[in-house]
Amino acid sequence: MSGQTTESVSIYFATGATTMETHAVLVAHPDNAIVWHHDRLYLLDQRILPAEAGFIVCETATETAKAIRDMVVRGAPAIGVTAAYGVVLAARKRFAADPTAWQQAIGADLELLAQARPTAVNLFWALERMRTFLGDLDQLDPVPALLAEARRIHAEDVSANRAIGELGAALIAEPTAVITHCNAGALATGGYGTALGVVRSGHAAGRILRVYADETRPWLQGSRLTAWELQQSGIPVTVQADNVAASLMARGEVGWVIVGADRIAANGDVCNKIGTYALAVLARHHGVGFMVAAPTSTIDLNVATGDEIPIEERDADEVLTCGGRRIGPEGVEAHNPVFDVTPAELVDCIVTERGVIERPSPDRVGALMAADTTTPASDS
Repeated sequence: MSGQTTESVSIYFATGATTMETHAVLVAHPDNAIVWHHDRLYLLDQRILPAEAGFIVCETATETAKAIRDMVVRGAPAIGVTAAYGVVLAARKRFAADPTAWQQAIGADLELLAQARPTAVNLFWALERMRTFLGDLDQLDPVPALLAEARRIHAEDVSANRAIGELGAALIAEPTAVITHCNAGALATGGYGTALGVVRSGHAAGRILRVYADETRPWLQGSRLTAWELQQSGIPVTVQADNVAASLMARGEVGWVIVGADRIAANGDVCNKIGTYALAVLARHHGVGFMVAAPTSTIDLNVATGDEIPIEERDADEVLTCGGRRIGPEGVEAHNPVFDVTPAELVDCIVTERGVIERPSPDRVGALMAADTTTPASDS
């Protein structure tokens, strides 16, 4: 983000207070969705984009967990980065209350953050990294060191996403249009994006001509967030209802489906936003490439297959209402799983910051995770 840019945005506090601020730090931009500023965590409220630009202020771990649970921030990598900053807030409060017993007391805050969203493995990865780091602290005030570690997690995610973008774009042999589902862009990460990182790099290289963004019911992340991100980046985007993808593929108008992931099992099964599995089936039938773009922090070697991944179910009202207005009759039930699992055999490649796993299998996933991280490579 340029330090010269300024923008007027709404700031919302947990106390219910609201203010308007205009400055260069809190700018409503996809690459600026998670901001540590003046010892507070500011989260661009993704529930109200693109109609309104507003930041939620988090000053405690409780407020951070609520922001994750309430979808202020969403997307596995972004949830992990946010949780890391939540640990900083927890340490600050616990240390101020009792400098001698803060490490014991902070365990409750880590558990609260872990319970915010059950599916995204990056949440648990980031919390475990922060837990390990705080266990090694011996200085009097833990906050500066923990903040530095959270910032490292944030910066590493952005760097990983840029590597993913370049590696994924290199797989697209000729200029084409692509389909994406939900939002796996800068808003869903620490910055740049995973699936949309590939799109950004691919468009810059002349390999991606247009993006067809599934609207992604019921939260409409595609039509609200992906379309806004791509518009901000000057990339041609067309929003479509989720059920249009099959006919678009049948006309031969797209070469790839590019999606992110919330958790990847050891065998290469991919858990992502509900509807991803259907896209993979359609892509295989029509001979369209299916690419998953995700950092290695999303790969959970403790989960053998996708059958072991917990699938979050959210309130039925998310399906039975739209824009605050009820569209389903009273008394009708709704099935609202947030994610589904795409079997590894339907995935052409998983693109990570370490390299590309083509035709994912347990051996290939394991080999990439065990490989020297200094040299990205393609496992084919």
